[in-house]
Amino acid sequence: MRRFIVAVALALPLILAACSNSSTSAVPLGGSTTTSTSTSTSTSTSTSAPGAGTVNVAANDLGMILTNAEGRTLYLFEQDTDTNSTCTGSCAATWPALKATGKPTAGDNVDQSLLDTNDAGQVTYNGHPLYLYSGDSTAGDTNGEGIGGIWFAVSPTGDKVDSGSTSRY
Repeated sequence: MRRFIVAVALALPLILAACSNSSTSAVPLGGSTTTSTSTSTSTSTSTSAPGAGTVNVAANDLGMILTNAEGRTLYLFEQDTDTNSTCTGSCAATWPALKATGKPTAGDNVDQSLLDTNDAGQVTYNGHPLYLYSGDSTAGDTNGEGIGGIWFAVSPTGDKVDSGSTSRY
């Protein structure tokens, strides 16, 4: 447990920097701050593999949540506006979009009428663009829940799952 806490403490500046729209990078362990003037481009994950746009429901420690075809937790980003994603650049590398070629597929207990895609081909549910978290390595992981107080797993009703804390990191 102690190693996990230390790892989270060391990773926190990187996670927060990835979710920031600012051009100032996180302060590295060495202590200096740098400013970047490079432009960022959206780098979201896209795949046309079977099941890529499939949304399922699974039970875990947060309750009933949406998952992709491989059982990975799906998240919403509270800074998104309507069905448009505002997660680009390094944010999109940390939080890859769930993409679909064609109409996404609803698994058991998923309301097909809430499932759609936005203009970028990102799967949306109840108007929220859906994301995976690069820090979730296996099915059932929910390491992205509550990060920055703006990232949350999605319930089958299409609302955020509130783990009870205002901010996990």
